[in-house]
Amino acid sequence: MAAKNFKPVFWSKYIQRELNKDLILANFCNYEFEGEIKEGARLKIVGAVRPTVKKYVPYKDIEIEQLKDNSQFLDIDQADYFAFECDDIDKAQTMKNWMSVSMDEAKTALAEKADEYVGSLAAKARHKLPSSEVTKENATDLIDDGLTILYKNNVKTNEELQLACSPDFYRYAKNGLTELYTDNVEMIRKGIVGKYANALVKISNNLYNDGTDDYNMLRTKKAIAFANAINKVETDRKEKGFADIVKGLHVYGAKIQRPEQLCVIRTHKSV
Repeated sequence: MAAKNFKPVFWSKYIQRELNKDLILANFCNYEFEGEIKEGARLKIVGAVRPTVKKYVPYKDIEIEQLKDNSQFLDIDQADYFAFECDDIDKAQTMKNWMSVSMDEAKTALAEKADEYVGSLAAKARHKLPSSEVTKENATDLIDDGLTILYKNNVKTNEELQLACSPDFYRYAKNGLTELYTDNVEMIRKGIVGKYANALVKISNNLYNDGTDDYNMLRTKKAIAFANAINKVETDRKEKGFADIVKGLHVYGAKIQRPEQLCVIRTHKSV
């Protein structure tokens, strides 16, 4: 018999809330969708069509445009789980911090897997800068090249962007950032280490790497759609042994929604 006093709803909500705080790549995404987040589900991403602006001529009838539906769909096709055993869950839950520490480790691992998946989408990006060896002299020039691509694709210069970069890229770029947040507690809590132009800079170890280059991602929040949920947290009794098992399932999906608003800066450090 599994633990009598285990509260799956409480722990599901706890992991979901704390997991979302750990996400770096997946947090800066479009979360506007319709549908229930569960494994195998297909969500409808809210779409918007820009109406045609026409010249107004006094005393002439205006033309009414019927906007088309450009909605896209997001498949919840990724699932990761954790499972660990505990001699006595009821007892463990009364011990100070034991269960929350264990769940914190689980949600951190789940967040890293989800970020890794979002990072892998960079391989499919429409706009990729040529492979470059990153140096102190060219790091911010590479960011400028990426910004130029986005601005030419009608991304507004006052729209908030994110640059998710590797530790190596940040090492060379940090002295050229317009703002550094190394002593800003609130920004550090959010994982933001600096700013360049209108792009907030975050460091990630979960970027895609093709064997040579890190795929640093410069994008708007609308470039990638992401949805996730802790689908299940429950207990079982270990079949061969005297312990309870705690297990959880994290389901999610992501896709490039607006490819013109994502630019990948491919870099590697000198050997």
